Amino acid sequence: MAKTKPLMAKSSGSDRANAAIQSALRTLDAEGSGVTAIAAALQGPLGSAFAAAVSLILEAKGRVIVTGLGKSGHVARKIAATFASTGTPAFFVHSAEASHGDLGMITADDVIVALSWSGEQPEMKNLITYAKRFRIALIAMTAESESPLSKAADVALTLPKAREACPHNLAPTTSSLMLLALGDALAIALLEGRGFTSVDFSVLHPGGKLGAMLKYVRDLMHAGDAVPLRPLGTKMSDALVEMSSKGFGCVGIIDGRGHIVGIVTDGDLRRHITRPDLMTALVDDIMTRNPKTIDRDLLASEALEMLNSAKITTLIVTEARKPVGIVHLHDFLRAGVA
Repeated sequence: MAKTKPLMAKSSGSDRANAAIQSALRTLDAEGSGVTAIAAALQGPLGSAFAAAVSLILEAKGRVIVTGLGKSGHVARKIAATFASTGTPAFFVHSAEASHGDLGMITADDVIVALSWSGEQPEMKNLITYAKRFRIALIAMTAESESPLSKAADVALTLPKAREACPHNLAPTTSSLMLLALGDALAIALLEGRGFTSVDFSVLHPGGKLGAMLKYVRDLMHAGDAVPLRPLGTKMSDALVEMSSKGFGCVGIIDGRGHIVGIVTDGDLRRHITRPDLMTALVDDIMTRNPKTIDRDLLASEALEMLNSAKITTLIVTEARKPVGIVHLHDFLRAGVA
């Protein structure tokens, strides 16, 4: 007689999974509390310091040098990258490497943003001395208002105290997220302060999916003879030849001034398929009037949203109501936008 398997393993696995989920929830709760504490502090003394930091960076002639050590260093590297990608020239300098030649990267026109939760890191000493010697503006991000870093800074962004998500209150978790969140808040405030637009964003992000979405319709559209067009008064038989030869599943209809006034699509054909005189009928009687069109200077991401919301696959591109191109959903797929 076969022995039945004990249920202990299943129960143990279930308990382990539940324990992991509860641990994750505690971590997210602790870290969320840290971000909430920053939001509250910004409505108090941290708010005035934050505004001063934004003003200092906006007025700087040089770049933002973001520095840190350990986990704060990793966060600093990310903040520097976010600054750079949102219109604030910035790069990361490791606090320890600064004392071994990297101080030469920092000029008197720059602003230093130094991250240290304790503000006590000895590796920061030489960097602070260098900043004072050459009168380089220094912004501190720390939780200790009386720390050497905070006291040496021109602007001290003092974060509220928070317990780490680590059950031993040791591993930098909540503190790292709070530094990152405040860094992101700085980056976005600077972005808005500079009036940084999606056009500026596209210049700095030409690659990948993001770069594709920041292309313009004019970069993807088919132009010239590739655009299927026929004038009012054209027989449907001729319009079908144009539709088939261009391969977009539609043909735009223009008036005597060259303005787009209608479109004949596969859907229009299906709706009139039972009409006996379909081939001899004029496009005027079959076309959909006042079709959706798009401007050539619209972002590809916005054009894709128009296609999706209207549940269509093709858009005529116009300039002053005259067709200058055509884009198909496949064009967005090929470009990596969709």
